[in-house]
Amino acid sequence: MSPPFSFTLPEELSATAPPERRGIARDRVRLMTINRQTFQVEHSRFDRLGDFLRSGDLLVFNSSRTLPAALEGCEAPVGACMQVRLAEHLPDDSWLALLLCQQGEPFACGLRSGMQIHFSSQLSAVVEERDCSIPRLWKLRFSQSGTQLINSLYELGQPIRYEYVSAPWDLDYYQTVYAKEPGSAEMPSAGRAFTWKLLFNLQRQGIQIAHIVLHTGLSSYMDDDLDAQHLASEEEYFISEATAQKINQTHQAGGRVIAVGTTVVRALESSVDKTGKVQAKHDYTRLRITENHQLKAVEGLLTGLHEPEASHLDLLTAFLPPKVIREAYQEAVNDRYLWHEFGDLNLIVPKS
Repeated sequence: MSPPFSFTLPEELSATAPPERRGIARDRVRLMTINRQTFQVEHSRFDRLGDFLRSGDLLVFNSSRTLPAALEGCEAPVGACMQVRLAEHLPDDSWLALLLCQQGEPFACGLRSGMQIHFSSQLSAVVEERDCSIPRLWKLRFSQSGTQLINSLYELGQPIRYEYVSAPWDLDYYQTVYAKEPGSAEMPSAGRAFTWKLLFNLQRQGIQIAHIVLHTGLSSYMDDDLDAQHLASEEEYFISEATAQKINQTHQAGGRVIAVGTTVVRALESSVDKTGKVQAKHDYTRLRITENHQLKAVEGLLTGLHEPEASHLDLLTAFLPPKVIREAYQEAVNDRYLWHEFGDLNLIVPKS
């Protein structure tokens, strides 16, 4: 028997460009809904999201802002050049990063501790050590920190781009409209289709809104064997007192909490105490959610469409039986939905 999520995704179903560059409004991508109670699948459009929600529901967004996290640098004083993809900001103010040598081989540029990488006359980094848990990542310490480093990243960096994306689109295309706090290596893409008009209309409908911050890591380590292991990076998250109260009050009032993105699910489920209440928190999480996980903080999920055998599909099994997900995904393939960060979306509708 084949693995439950080993489906075939035709290459032409990758969204190669933002919808706005394909002649579609940001909030008019397609929306596939799966009802947690009936398992019924419906096909709609994202700007009709409110049809599947009700007054008293709470949408929780990840307001992390996408960094231009791909930097071009060369070994100093003279040496091999490489692309540095930032993966995670560590508590000691260093960064984990994926170093991709221009020669194509992972160690062709002589990666080693103590190596210095030069990015500009103002910015350099020292390679300190490899990450034991994810061996393709190295620990870097930059010559700048804080706001100064973020400013340099915006000046020198580009958004991380995978081979299915047709052009080096501007960073603005990789931001949600409500993004605030810079820190994500890749866009928290489940919320990309929201517009201010849609958010306003949802609130007029009685749907509440709250925000957390989880700075996303890399979705691929550019190594098939490592990617197949579904290694969970440790990601930093912030849940404010106001957001924790809103979530707990929603549950007390009989409302439903819908996470906008798997990042929100991981953050909220990492912050639940023994009584089932969400706590305000600033922490790091490696939580991996599967069908054995009993959801305590969220009832529904808005997410993108995930690649075959991706770990995000395992997370979906906490909401729905694998068979239901598999059949819905096959329907999405047959109906020519588009995948990846510029693609269509899937709403797992909470039980009534």
